[in-house]
Amino acid sequence: MVASRDIQVYRRDVHKHGRPLTPKAREELIKPYLPPPPSAPHSRTTKRRKLQPVRAFLKTQLHLLVFTIIHTFFSLYIRLRQTYHAIIDRIFAILYYHHRTPELIQKDVRGLSRLPEHLSVILELRDQDRGVAALEGLVDDVAEISAWCVCVEIPMLSIYERTGILKGYVPTTHRTISSKFHDYFGRRRPSLQIRAPHMPSFLNGDLCEGTHPSPSNNPNHLSILLLSSEDGRSTLVDLTKTLTEMSQRHKLSPTDISLDLIDAEVSESVMGEPDLLVVFGPNVELQGYPPWQLRLTEIFHVQDNTGVGYQIFLRALHRFAKTQMRFGR
Repeated sequence: MVASRDIQVYRRDVHKHGRPLTPKAREELIKPYLPPPPSAPHSRTTKRRKLQPVRAFLKTQLHLLVFTIIHTFFSLYIRLRQTYHAIIDRIFAILYYHHRTPELIQKDVRGLSRLPEHLSVILELRDQDRGVAALEGLVDDVAEISAWCVCVEIPMLSIYERTGILKGYVPTTHRTISSKFHDYFGRRRPSLQIRAPHMPSFLNGDLCEGTHPSPSNNPNHLSILLLSSEDGRSTLVDLTKTLTEMSQRHKLSPTDISLDLIDAEVSESVMGEPDLLVVFGPNVELQGYPPWQLRLTEIFHVQDNTGVGYQIFLRALHRFAKTQMRFGR
């Protein structure tokens, strides 16, 4: 405890003899009451502190080495997988090339137990092309797939392209497909109908007022439906708003709204459920495809595939024929 005499001397800043305190004298006055100075740091602590930067450096280098090893093995795996798929695609392209002959295409699917009644595909504009070249490539892919569908007697084909650019070129698409049919079938070209939701359809080059004209009696008839992202979730949102307004105006009872009603409305405004969906891309990216129609659809794609090919189309049909549809209660 600090003595009262020392407190008075420190406060007055003078000795008992009346002389002022010097800085050294003030230090000597409060020195007995200060805690002991800390001991010198131990040699082990100093050594440990010196080793911390070295350990951090070695730890960083170890992490970098592990990352490099994992990245190297993963890159090697990707390269081997791409090479394997490229070789398999080339083998299929050689063994099953159609030569634009319907008889050869029919021969390739002759042993299949079943074929889809409604085939849907997802296409996209080619990144390496721009402007008119990209559109021409997309329309040519549509024409090729259309010809293959007619050869195997698939009556319904829906083409999904996210931006909807094909909807603005329906007459051009119709002419390109008709020209492709001439290359495959000669003068015996099948009838062709192209339509899009909420738009007039083209039947054999003629504009039809109704959005759902009656199908042709010709067994070689092909109906093509053009879809885009606006026909997906936005359609369900608009249908939900319509049903809500009708319910609020007492034109429709909430108990009348069921899955069957929604399914009927969506099928009428857009399309029904396709049997098979082929993704001509390296990954399963639906890109905003109408979700309601995919509940029971078989989805097929090939890893590392980057374009439309007949071998992919044929492999999808073979996979669909082997698929078992098991519906729950």
